[in-house]
Amino acid sequence: MPAARIPRRLRGSASTPVSAARVYDYFLGGSTNFRPDREAATALLHAIPSAQSDVWANRAFLRRAVAHLLDQGVTQFLDLGSGLPTVGNVHELAQRMNPAARVVYVDCDPVAVTHADQLLDGLHGVAVVEADLRDVTHVLDSPEVLDLLDFSHPVGLLAVAVLHFVSDHDDPAAILDAYRDALVPGSHLVISHATGHSLECEQKTGAAGVYEDTDTPLTLRTPTRIAALFTGYDLVPPADGELAAVVPVSDWRPDPLESVIETRTVYGGVARLPDPIR
Repeated sequence: MPAARIPRRLRGSASTPVSAARVYDYFLGGSTNFRPDREAATALLHAIPSAQSDVWANRAFLRRAVAHLLDQGVTQFLDLGSGLPTVGNVHELAQRMNPAARVVYVDCDPVAVTHADQLLDGLHGVAVVEADLRDVTHVLDSPEVLDLLDFSHPVGLLAVAVLHFVSDHDDPAAILDAYRDALVPGSHLVISHATGHSLECEQKTGAAGVYEDTDTPLTLRTPTRIAALFTGYDLVPPADGELAAVVPVSDWRPDPLESVIETRTVYGGVARLPDPIR
């Protein structure tokens, strides 16, 4: 399959560059996206025909992961790289199960943040921060985080479909370590991440080409490298009786009452920050 690249004329303008958040929104049927984003989505589908179903599988995983954290007593969430507040928002999922749940969204896309501000206006227990997740101090010291989240109690740290936009140069493991240092035992980390281990070379090249000239170039990682991002946490087994591991997100505790949307290009897991060894 030939590599899919976006012609430079379609890569957006200074006012509307291609945005990973808006491409994701388009795949989910949202309306807050522009022509360059839709062209990027088309190019991504050309490279990886399962791309849209992978996004839906990831969204279903997020829903199950949030439900699991609530079952574990976690009622506050920090959603890194949250993107646009489209179908299946974390606060809607969490507050449906526990109206006292609190959520802070973090994203560096000003369009996503502006749209979120409008949608969240007047809602209780929800806020959005315009910040780069790589700037851990900025995120944790933001007024919204300090006002809504109590780090003396467990927090659900969500890094869903975002770390593949953090380069090796920026060291995503070190970034997660810095967030982990702010958390107490009983906190959880949720990660989903694109992986290229099941893709042909042309597909990986095509997918990377879609984001090459954006602010969020794509870094595909193997399941082993994704698992290493959970260092310091105890992985939750993807099913009762199974060994703890990262797996395709469609295989993580699938809901028997729902139709499963299969994916083999997005892996992830959920992990708990353990109590200190005495």
